[in-house]
Amino acid sequence: MLDKEMMQSRYFPDGIDVYFDNVGAEILEAAVANMNTFGRVGVCGVMSEYTNTTKRAAPDMLEVVYKRITIQGFLAVDHMKVYGEFLSTTAEYLKTKQMKSLEDISHGVESIPSAFVGLFRGDNVGKMIVQIAED
Repeated sequence: MLDKEMMQSRYFPDGIDVYFDNVGAEILEAAVANMNTFGRVGVCGVMSEYTNTTKRAAPDMLEVVYKRITIQGFLAVDHMKVYGEFLSTTAEYLKTKQMKSLEDISHGVESIPSAFVGLFRGDNVGKMIVQIAED
């Protein structure tokens, strides 16, 4: 079970205004629990459900109502005409630290199986990376 208080204090001490979700389940629940009033959620995928049919992604709907959160489905194919602009803007935001990329790094080739399974369970926060070598 994801510790929602730890997630907020560690990653989002000021709460979340905008969240882009690809995982669903506990990650989406934790994000909604940490959303600020009038927060917005774009949902592009539910990775946690691709291999697990018993758990369905569902944030606390009372929080959605009380915080007046907007949740909208998103398909990248609907926005292909701005893809080039998106890439250059995002690269610039990452370079100037206007946007942060969270990474969950496992080390060594032996960690690949558990990292892969964890990716589909939603065990990681941010991009899952397996670092094979130090360089």
